[in-house]
Amino acid sequence: MPKSFRRMARKVGMPPGSLVYTGEKGQLPAKITITRYNENTFVERQVNSFTECQMATDPGEVTWINVTGISKVKDLEKVGECFKIHPLVLEDILEVGQRPKVEDYDEYLYIVLDSIRPAPEGEKLVAEEISLVLGPHYLLSFYAGDDDIFAPIRERLLQAKGRVRKLGPDYLAYSLIDLVVDNYFVELEKFGDQMESLEDDVVANPSPRTLREVHQFKNDMIMLRKSLWPLREVIARLERRESPLISENLGNYFRDVYDHTIIAIDTVETYRDILSGMLDIYLSSMSNRLNSIMKVLTIIATIFMPLTFITSLYGMNFKHMPELQWKYGYFMVLGMVVVIAVGMIEYFRRKRWI
Repeated sequence: MPKSFRRMARKVGMPPGSLVYTGEKGQLPAKITITRYNENTFVERQVNSFTECQMATDPGEVTWINVTGISKVKDLEKVGECFKIHPLVLEDILEVGQRPKVEDYDEYLYIVLDSIRPAPEGEKLVAEEISLVLGPHYLLSFYAGDDDIFAPIRERLLQAKGRVRKLGPDYLAYSLIDLVVDNYFVELEKFGDQMESLEDDVVANPSPRTLREVHQFKNDMIMLRKSLWPLREVIARLERRESPLISENLGNYFRDVYDHTIIAIDTVETYRDILSGMLDIYLSSMSNRLNSIMKVLTIIATIFMPLTFITSLYGMNFKHMPELQWKYGYFMVLGMVVVIAVGMIEYFRRKRWI
């Protein structure tokens, strides 16, 4: 049974809106980072639990609350009470394995993304779920992992680089989504380099290890495809600016991210075709190697067939047998064996069978 089905089975019989964490990282400590900023100020602090409402009172100030390690239900309930988030949204945040999507709740947008976590070479690629709640003056981000994937955005806010401090939470949401999409290109570049060396191994030295690597790459491509295709739909909806929470001037920015997503999808499809070709090359190489081995064995067996016949003929234990008492009989048979073997090898060479 797939892991996603096993996770969903934990909530069988519970009423809608039940807050149950279905991920596998329930022991991670929660890390809550609260950032408030505008064009002139920037304040950031970290807390271990959400004990009080952190909604900004100044409409000219943006509040960004980033939560990593979302297994603590009480913290999420506090956030939901503070920002009046629908219980079904809170349920989806805790339910790991959601399909990338965007939902409009009038007062806020709920966005689900899949972020690619860098994996060491040879290990399985992992997609971590990111949930965003975009309001008029705030942005909430929830991440199931424990690493700070939004550190580059936080550094831009601190250094006041670009336009992120000058614009609202919708631009901050765009920046986070753009960073997520860029991470796909980092992994796809690694895949490209690894696939080049893998292609050389498939052609020159195919082995069961090579076949396992090809299958691992194919599984990674399937996972990337499942993450990128719905992500394209999410960004397309944001580009159309169907919600007043998305400013009109962000259309071009989301269109740029949409183009990047299309490029990533095309790259994944290209890699899938290359991997399918690698699998065909591997099977052909193994078949050719088997044919070469069988060819050598067949030639050896064919050469020894007349030799075996001659030696078995003169190995029969009959008292009255021609050449049995002949002085040069052994040397004659031995010479005949050598001549036949050499003659057959020369014949095979002329026919270009060896």
